[in-house]
Amino acid sequence: MSQSNRLAQGGRIDRSRELSFTFNGKSYRGHPGDTLASALLANGVDIVNRSFKYSRPRGIVAAGAEEPNAVIQLGSTEAAQVPNVRATQQALFEGLEARSTNGWPSVQRDLMGVIGKLGGQFMPPGFYYKTFMAPASMWMTYEKYIRKSAGLGRSPMEKDPDIYDHLNRHCDVLVIGAGPAGLAAALAAGRSGARVILADEQEEMGGSLLDSRELLDERPADQWVAEALEELAGLDNVLLLPRTTANGYHDHNFVTLHERRTEHLAETAPRENGRRQARSRLHRVRAGRVVLATGAHERPLVYGNNDVPGNLQAGAVSTYIRRYGVVPGNKLVLSTSNDHAYRAALDWVESGREVVAIADARPEPVGELVEQARAKGIRIIPGAAVLEARGQNRVTGARVARVDLEGFRVSGDAESLDCDTIASSGGYSPVIHLASHTGARPTWRDDILGFVPNLVEGVLAAGGTQGVYAIGEVLADGWEAGSRAAGDTGFDTVEARLPNVGARNEGKPVALYQVPHEKPTLRGPKQFVDLQNDVTAAAIEVATREGFESIEHVKRYTAMGFGTDQGKLGNINGMAIAARCLGRSIPEVGTTVFRPNYTPVTFGAVVGRHCRELFDPERYTAIHQWHVEHGAEFEDVGQWKRPWYFPRRVEGRMETMHEAVARECRAVREKVGILDASTLGKIDIQGPDAREFLGRVYTNKWAKLAPGRVRYGLMCKDDGMVMDDGTTSCLAENHFLMTASTGGAAAVLEWLELWHQTEWPELEVYFNSVTDHWATMTVTGPEARKLLAEVTDIDLDREAFKFMDWREGTVAGVPARVFRISFTGELAYEINVQANYALNVWETLIAHGEKYDLTPYGTETMHVLRAEKGFIIAGQDTDGSVTPEDLGMHWAIGYDKPFSWIGKRALTRPDTARTDRKQLVGLKPRNPEVVLEEGAQIVFDPDHAIPMPMKGHVTSSYYSPTLGSGFALAVVKGGQQRMGETVYLPMVDGQVHEAEIVSPIFVDPKGERQNV
Repeated sequence: MSQSNRLAQGGRIDRSRELSFTFNGKSYRGHPGDTLASALLANGVDIVNRSFKYSRPRGIVAAGAEEPNAVIQLGSTEAAQVPNVRATQQALFEGLEARSTNGWPSVQRDLMGVIGKLGGQFMPPGFYYKTFMAPASMWMTYEKYIRKSAGLGRSPMEKDPDIYDHLNRHCDVLVIGAGPAGLAAALAAGRSGARVILADEQEEMGGSLLDSRELLDERPADQWVAEALEELAGLDNVLLLPRTTANGYHDHNFVTLHERRTEHLAETAPRENGRRQARSRLHRVRAGRVVLATGAHERPLVYGNNDVPGNLQAGAVSTYIRRYGVVPGNKLVLSTSNDHAYRAALDWVESGREVVAIADARPEPVGELVEQARAKGIRIIPGAAVLEARGQNRVTGARVARVDLEGFRVSGDAESLDCDTIASSGGYSPVIHLASHTGARPTWRDDILGFVPNLVEGVLAAGGTQGVYAIGEVLADGWEAGSRAAGDTGFDTVEARLPNVGARNEGKPVALYQVPHEKPTLRGPKQFVDLQNDVTAAAIEVATREGFESIEHVKRYTAMGFGTDQGKLGNINGMAIAARCLGRSIPEVGTTVFRPNYTPVTFGAVVGRHCRELFDPERYTAIHQWHVEHGAEFEDVGQWKRPWYFPRRVEGRMETMHEAVARECRAVREKVGILDASTLGKIDIQGPDAREFLGRVYTNKWAKLAPGRVRYGLMCKDDGMVMDDGTTSCLAENHFLMTASTGGAAAVLEWLELWHQTEWPELEVYFNSVTDHWATMTVTGPEARKLLAEVTDIDLDREAFKFMDWREGTVAGVPARVFRISFTGELAYEINVQANYALNVWETLIAHGEKYDLTPYGTETMHVLRAEKGFIIAGQDTDGSVTPEDLGMHWAIGYDKPFSWIGKRALTRPDTARTDRKQLVGLKPRNPEVVLEEGAQIVFDPDHAIPMPMKGHVTSSYYSPTLGSGFALAVVKGGQQRMGETVYLPMVDGQVHEAEIVSPIFVDPKGERQNV
């Protein structure tokens, strides 16, 4: 198909090369420098999509991120599918394949289009709250077809072939937007020596200067842009990021930037030096100062049938003509309330096409651009506006009439004009989205008829973002913002050197948002406010009539500003309509809250490299290879690979897990075993207030713990339920080492930081995870002291090194901390050494342990041994509903501590004092061969009718070679007062197991073995 709308010259495209692409299966041609949108317009493509709700034909409206209609599906293969790409932001490349997201069987002839003609009757605003409610039995049928018709695109079903990057960056000044204000700000900050990042969402930096009619220093504006970018690129302290959208502004000047690195080259990232490049990159930027130079969006006017293809923004018309060499039609009617829009008419005439008329809502339009239009013989109809567009699949005409803005009525007879394009402009709305992400509400300004941002500390605005539109003033405003930002971050500002721009005489705009019609809004042709979500002026009127007065409620009832659009074009018009209906002013109605992301971000960019094997990385201890070489079977604990058990070959076969665990258990109880406990969470705590902090987060007392001693502690959530447990050792007066469970270590560290930063920031205390720094080996069993004595210089005498002491010395010639702690109930030593030396220490212990029959054991044996002693594992024997008292650990609670520790107040509630709470007990099956199922429900009466009242459940269950039977830990309602009673455990297969409630301590209840 020929490029019927392409000009023979002009624009910033490369006409020396052609690019082929397909849209909806049909082949077209374009040029490097085109966007998909400009190439479609060049080829005369009118319908690019069907609307979300009414399935009406839609064409291209805008030229940038504010485009509501041309949201397309990209990709030729299933794996390369990318939904919801704006054609206005997608650079054209060879072989690009795109299709509309809506329309069946085709976008030209959509069977759902009948809804567009009857939608006002069948789908009024809020219809989804009122319909499909009954009969309930039909809901599955409703849902199937609703889901099939909803949505804007299709997610790929195959693995993404591309890779994505994350980068953390710091800068002194982050400038968002590289239009005239942003370039001037970057120059000012860059010349001062500040570290500057300049980010802009377009393919080329320059913003409005790339298609401006203005002269800078008597030269075309784009020449100054080229020189400014060349200077900035030459500064080592400046980073330029084109094709990069600032999607979210967060607290403390933290901004996320989405850089589309290769999406302009091919549908999947090409290879460079044999390696695939990243498709996109997410920059996480912490900036000293942020300059918002995001410009302004032109507001289209709201009039009848303003969604028919061929209705465009006036500014977009100029952009397509001057930047892309495309005239999107032949005969233009312009409807405006300001001078700026006259550029579209002038550009249209200069391209050799006809401007039928300009309908200017101002009774007496004056200004330089107005006079230029008159000089070219363009008809201007003062005090008028386009009431209605004619046509279905393309504009065929416009009805124009004089309008009374104050009375909101048509004041003259309508005139029909033949045309194929209607351009409209109701003024400009500053892009305040990023500033709104901070929660700051914008301020309305009558002089510019728009909201401007309220800025939090560390943020500056420049140019169109704060309602400054004249190019000369924009450049000066941008320079001032860049200079201030650099000065605020400690750099000396430099003298401004900006181009001369002639002042332009412009007339004052008038406020026009919705154009009145001869018929009432509810009976006239549809007037669309939010084109992406099919929200009409009538819908907003209905919402206010039905009692919705808050603009946020109107938004949710009508869907105005939802989705990927985020109100870029329609919000101000919608608020103005709501204000008129409610009899209020626009600032009284206010604006809705804008949320990240500013434009859609692919999941790939959000995830980065944290996917597939890196999504849940495998962590290995320093001794892992030894375990592999000695046949360990592994289990996943958190992200760690931990030895589960060590099967041996016996009589020509490998031991089963049951056999291996029984052997390992006997070795620990009778001789000596060794465990790789390196995964134990370890948190280094230092600071003058460390001791005080520990007393607040643990349930027991810490004020008098002496250096060289260790204490067990329970940690509760603020609801009084056990969160984690572990030991903490006093290394020095203000220095402690806290241990946490392997799976809970990260959560515990986060918990400590949360309370320190939000509740007790006055405490001087610091936390660092040292889990990976120290490898831990546990030597446990009756022969543990003899074995360790052979390889250490620490005095292991019982009186010199008591239970719950720690000592510093060497083990196997390596500096070590040794803790006399036991998780088995046997004599035990936990040896901590710097991780790089762990394998050598381990192998030395193994060599010396041969004479003692030293046996390595895994996590399954560890669980059996600890359960025999009644030691809990947080998260297994607790489930977020268990208090320390439920566990029988009153001894670990400092009821009389001077400061109210976390959870103490919750333990005074009547609910936590109930005697029938689930409490930790032991269970001894009547049949010693039975190993109860973990999670099995406990009942008191096995003959009770179903549903039986559940009285508890099994938390841990094992076979004990020491006891010669199965045993279990469980939580049972009132269990601590039910010792000796029988409970029943009904199973799925119909069996009912009996068990006796006993003490949770099955082995050595007096603790004599660990104290030898």
